[in-house]
Amino acid sequence: MRTGREPAAPSATPSGPRIYALALLIPSAGTLPVFLTGGLAVQLQADLGFGASQLGIAVAVFFTTSALGSTPAGRLAHRIGPARSMLLGGAIAIVALLGVALVARSLLLLTVCLAVGGLANSICQPGVNDLLARGIAVGRQGLAFAVKQSAIPLSTLLGGLAVPLVALTVGWRWAFAAGAVLAVVAVALVPRGSATSAAADERPAGGRLAVRPLVLLAIAGGFGSGAGGAVGSFLVASAVDVGIAERTAGFLLAGTSVFIIATRLLVGHLADRRGGGFFGMVAIMLASGATGFALLAAGEVPVFIAGALIASVAGWGWPGLFQFAIVDHDRSIAALATGITQTGVYTGGVAGPLVFGALAEHLSYSAAWLAAATSALTAATMVVVGSRSLRRSAGPDRV
Repeated sequence: MRTGREPAAPSATPSGPRIYALALLIPSAGTLPVFLTGGLAVQLQADLGFGASQLGIAVAVFFTTSALGSTPAGRLAHRIGPARSMLLGGAIAIVALLGVALVARSLLLLTVCLAVGGLANSICQPGVNDLLARGIAVGRQGLAFAVKQSAIPLSTLLGGLAVPLVALTVGWRWAFAAGAVLAVVAVALVPRGSATSAAADERPAGGRLAVRPLVLLAIAGGFGSGAGGAVGSFLVASAVDVGIAERTAGFLLAGTSVFIIATRLLVGHLADRRGGGFFGMVAIMLASGATGFALLAAGEVPVFIAGALIASVAGWGWPGLFQFAIVDHDRSIAALATGITQTGVYTGGVAGPLVFGALAEHLSYSAAWLAAATSALTAATMVVVGSRSLRRSAGPDRV
């Protein structure tokens, strides 16, 4: 039974701006390790001595840990409540960021720290999803999830700004130290002893998990994130490859991040006004984003910049709407359902950097961006297939 329009329980959560602050800062803490690594890739490669394919492997380790931890983390968040889940994830993120800043003297140590960061990310995400599903009025949840999913481009923005403002002035390690401070602020905002730690048996009854459609949607999320994640991880290095200066490339990454944030917020607001058809909107965005990825393959600076903007807005502006569409199906199992679909998103984060890095190093960045365009088109198709399956799901598909 679909329970997507049942009202949340505002009394069970903190109210007002604090929820939105948590929705933005906790996921940012979880994703900062990997997106700071992407933004500072040129400096990290020069200092630690590794290439594009090794960068892809390190980034893939982050998302592998996230993927492996996502479904268990969703079950954990459903059982212990969002507050304890956010506290745990935020604390682990602090450890990961400080680890890079203080002890990452080799590619191996950097990769270990990213693995810890991936675990933090897997725990942060479902806890925040549960918080929003329970604590935000239904008519505002589209915007709330857009705010939450703006954490990833915010991390990318910080990674881009870290190049000219930190890495090229006082050194890249200080950027990770500053990220740890941001994570401390996020953890400090989580309420202690709040009803946000309520156990699962205190939640309203809802439908049971429709696994098969969620797996299809997880596959869609995997292909989509495999393409979109390349913007944060490889845009700077690719821009330098086509002749853009390092400082300018950092500002380009920061600029695309602003556009991604604006797009996610706008789409979330429109979703609240529209009240339906969310998966269709996601599919259209992914298909449009494929054009931007193809333009990035052109290798000419003006076309590259235009492609970066289109790929960012359309090809990486959809995740908030995607998660909202899933939660809208049944808010009582928000952490469980998004734990499954996020597994696919993170798996795409694993495969994407591996494939992209290998193609960039052994063929060209153009070949890698064309592969990203193909991945985005595949994701659009799978969103349509998965959403139709979700609407048709019945007893045998549920566990």
